Amino acid sequence: MAPYEPEQDTTEADELSAGRRKAVRYVVPLAVAGVAAATIGLVPALATSGDPDLPDITAQELIEKIAASDTEQLSGTVKISTDLGLPSFGSGMTGGFAPGAGGGGGDDEGGKGGKGAADPSAKLMELASGTHTLRIAADGPDKQKLSVLDDAAEYSLIHNGDDVWAYDSASNEAYHSKDGGGHADSDKGGKGDRKDLPKELPATPKEFAEQALKAAEKSSTSVKVDGSAQVAGRDAYRLVLKPKDSGSTVGQITVAVDEKTGTPLKFTLSPAGGGSAVVDAGFTKVDFGKPSASTFDFKPPKGTKVTEEGDGSKKPGHRGGDFEGEGPEGLNVIGEGWTSIAELKLPGGQGLPTSAAGSDEVPQEAAKFLDSLGDKVNGDFGSGTVFKTRLINALVTDDGKVYVGAVTKDALVKAANAAQ
Repeated sequence: MAPYEPEQDTTEADELSAGRRKAVRYVVPLAVAGVAAATIGLVPALATSGDPDLPDITAQELIEKIAASDTEQLSGTVKISTDLGLPSFGSGMTGGFAPGAGGGGGDDEGGKGGKGAADPSAKLMELASGTHTLRIAADGPDKQKLSVLDDAAEYSLIHNGDDVWAYDSASNEAYHSKDGGGHADSDKGGKGDRKDLPKELPATPKEFAEQALKAAEKSSTSVKVDGSAQVAGRDAYRLVLKPKDSGSTVGQITVAVDEKTGTPLKFTLSPAGGGSAVVDAGFTKVDFGKPSASTFDFKPPKGTKVTEEGDGSKKPGHRGGDFEGEGPEGLNVIGEGWTSIAELKLPGGQGLPTSAAGSDEVPQEAAKFLDSLGDKVNGDFGSGTVFKTRLINALVTDDGKVYVGAVTKDALVKAANAAQ
């Protein structure tokens, strides 16, 4: 294997940040779910193989290579797995938690609120846990398709010109949006505009890499090229980003970048605490040729229940959902980069009920269960409970404030103390 340039950090950040900003703008326009959460160890079948001997390249040059990538046509299979240390989110659970889901599939009383089993904002939240196989295809900014494959069913999102379709074969239900949704805050006319598709969950290596480059742009970050690998039969460089800030739960992020096209082929987020990856998404097959035009054709099968946008439902990706007016308020972001923490207030200015009392809304047994999931903490802010995953942690204070981020418990307590 050819030698690679030693680690670079953000003392050279002016040039690196410029490259990152360019890379962020050039997103392969795939029809996928968007997450926050910004939130994978894959099965052995996805493991990289080989150790190709590639020409030397610096971290800055590799970031610029990602930025210059103009891949708009491709098709392939992606395996994505998340391991936050939480129970798997089945379709029954997701319906109740996804914004705007209205409690899941089927008809809503009075025909208001729900979009049924084909609701993208609910269905695609399932990507936040477990292992999934996706088929993807893209032909420029106006034609994309993503299919989530289950054992005996398939869920597809298809964007073709002005039409966005979501179809769930298990329930034979479809959701249809005309004019691509046209969000006012979308990047109209630009590369990577995903129209009316949900934006909370990334689902391709390119999208995960985009978020990582954004997170690293203004923080103290170690950036280096660390060898090479083969992914989906293609030679790739390994770009590694490590936070230098203490308190982050992110150990490192590794992006396998296609040597010829500059397209990210695999993304791995490893936790600071060690163990399997929290997020791992990568191609098992990829073809950079033009997909067949018929790939993006869709006509609902006979007997399909079709819900049209505007039939008493919110648009996919609408962040307020059915909880609009009832959700957290006063959002404030503390810090930046890897150790940024979101501070917000719970409705009513009260924290979670304790096991000692419970409440009218939350029985004592349920309150005990909540207690068992978290660690009680105290500080200048008062007292509260920290709920932990392998990546995202949240402190809920007894007076109704929430501090959440990819940071340690101590970092959350420190932020809460400083906010007093």
